[in-house]
This record gives sequence, C-alpha cells and structure tokens, in this order.
Amino acid sequence: MEAGMNVLHDMGIQATHYLQQNYQSSQSWFLFISFAADLRNTFFILFPIWFHLCEAVGVKLIWVAVIGDWLNLVFKWILFGQRPYWWVRETGYYGNASTPVIQQFPLTCETGPGSPSGHAMGSAGVYYVMVTALLPCVQGTQHRSCAARCRRGLLWLVFWAVQVCVCLSRVFLAAHFPHQVIAGVISGMVVAEAFDHIYSIYNASLRRYLGTTLFLFSFALGLYLLLKALGVDLLWTLEKAERWCDRPEWIHIETTPFAGLLRNLGILFGLGLALNSPMYRESCKGNVGRQLPFRLSCIVASLLVLHLFDSFDLPTDRELLFYVLSFCKSAAAHLCAVALIPYCLAQVLSRGHKKIL
Repeated sequence: MEAGMNVLHDMGIQATHYLQQNYQSSQSWFLFISFAADLRNTFFILFPIWFHLCEAVGVKLIWVAVIGDWLNLVFKWILFGQRPYWWVRETGYYGNASTPVIQQFPLTCETGPGSPSGHAMGSAGVYYVMVTALLPCVQGTQHRSCAARCRRGLLWLVFWAVQVCVCLSRVFLAAHFPHQVIAGVISGMVVAEAFDHIYSIYNASLRRYLGTTLFLFSFALGLYLLLKALGVDLLWTLEKAERWCDRPEWIHIETTPFAGLLRNLGILFGLGLALNSPMYRESCKGNVGRQLPFRLSCIVASLLVLHLFDSFDLPTDRELLFYVLSFCKSAAAHLCAVALIPYCLAQVLSRGHKKIL
C-alpha cells in the first residue's frame, strides 16, 4: 500500500515539477485561480448576487458549500492525505537519487491534510449549482433545438474549464497531488447533485438551522476527540506545515481545520437566523422585494458590507477566541446581507414613496 502511494505521489511531484518548469510565466494566473476558487469568495461575493436575484439558488449555494466543506474536513481526517510541499522534503522514496526541486508560493502552505482538495471540491460544487441553475434559462422552451444544445454545451464547457484551471493551479502551487484534486472535483459534484433532491433546505426553520449547525460541530469535535483518545493526532499536519513551509508568514490560522469549520457554521447559522427573521419577511417577501431595482440595490449594498466584514482582521494570538469570533463574524455578516440590509432599504424606499404621495 505504501509503495503504491509513493509511486502515486512521485507522479504528482513530477507533474508539479513539469508545470513549474514549463509554465512559470503563468504563475500569476495560477495564484489568481487558487485565490478565486477559495470558498470565501462564494460566501462573500457569489452568494449575495445569487440570493438577491434568485433566492433558492443562493440558499442552495450556502448549503452545498458548507456541507461540502464539512465532508471535506471529515474525509481529510480519515484519509490522512499528504501534501506535495512537505512530502517531497521528508520522503525516503528517492534514496540516493536527486530529489525534485519544488517551488513554494504564498498559497502553498495549507495546514490541513491534502485529500481530497478543498478548493477543487468547493469549486466543483458551487459551479455545478450555478450551471444547473442557468440551464433552464439558456435552453428556453426548445430543449432539443440545436441552439439550445449549443448553449447547454457552452455552459458545461465553462464549468469544466474552470475545474481544469483550479486543478492545475493547486498542482502547480504544490498544495495538492493530481489524484487529490480529481477526487475533490468528483466529491463536489456528488454533493451538489445530492442537494438537487433535498427540497427541505428552502423552507427550513430556525430550529433546523440551529440543529444542523450543532450536529455538524458536535460530529467534527466528537470525531476529533475520539481519535485523539485512540492516539491519533488529527492535527499532525500543522507540525509538517511549520517545518517544511519556506516562509513562516505563509502559514495562516485561517487554513486550520477548525477555523474553516467555525466560519462555515457561522455562515449557515446566520443564514437561518436571517431567513426566519421579521426583517426578512417584511422586506424580501413583501411587494418591494419583487422589484428589480430593490434587488440590485441589495446586491450592491450587501457586497460592500460583506467586504467590510471580510476585511476586518480577527486577533490570532488566542486560537480559541479566534474561532469564536470567526463564527460570530460570519453569522453577523450574512444576517446583514440577507435581512438587515434589505429591511433598511425597504424602509427607505417606502418612506420615499410616502413623501412622493
């Protein structure tokens, strides 16, 4: 088993070495793709746009992203996947032969296990949701016409082009092996397809959101404590990242497993709190909520407010405090985007309308 994995890892190292040697001029592009594929951009950019244009798609994006990233965490803890940038430094596979030289970048030093790729899994799930949401629009009533097929094919071509770029980016940066990004893409699509058949998320109560949040956190924490009691350290990758990352400043607490978990759960809880609030019902579900100018105003205001939340740096000197504040910040940000901002805009518009009358 170990010999087979060494061969697979070596093939991945050779792929990374080839990309870095022959596509060094595309470094900025690969860095941008890896940054854009981060789930943070789904939560703070894609979600407010989709939610205020088509609420169901926005809600589905959050559920797919959060549940997909939670499953990714569980898979990583079970599979114990290596990452290229540390495996190549400590493996004895090459013996007396020269070890391939692998370059590192600011986005290389992820601190969690490598399999499956979280970027690839998140990107595949999110873009699968968006593509399937756009398909009815581009197909029109003539589903079998040549034009409809071309438009449908173009959408899926864009989807796969994005996934290939994300996969190549993660391999180029030496953050993942090829088999890890492929597993991530497949897993992300499976999660997104599963949510095509789960309709309860669109009218879930606050109790369900709270129950789901508590279950996801309790399961992850319970798994961590159980395996730790059995002598399995699930944070074994932190030591490897600190040892083999070329620059200490490239290691960020935001990439630790529990940091992503608490951020995502805060977003999910914030969404549930907002959707079940009086502010949301009075604004988005009222007459003004069906007006396009109101929805566009909500998008612009939400993007600005979410950017402010995202740019607010949390203290990192105390890890537990960082996790708690991360949960609270994510919940507050999406409560504002979904309920508070639409409510304030609706109040302003209604007062302006009364003055005109």
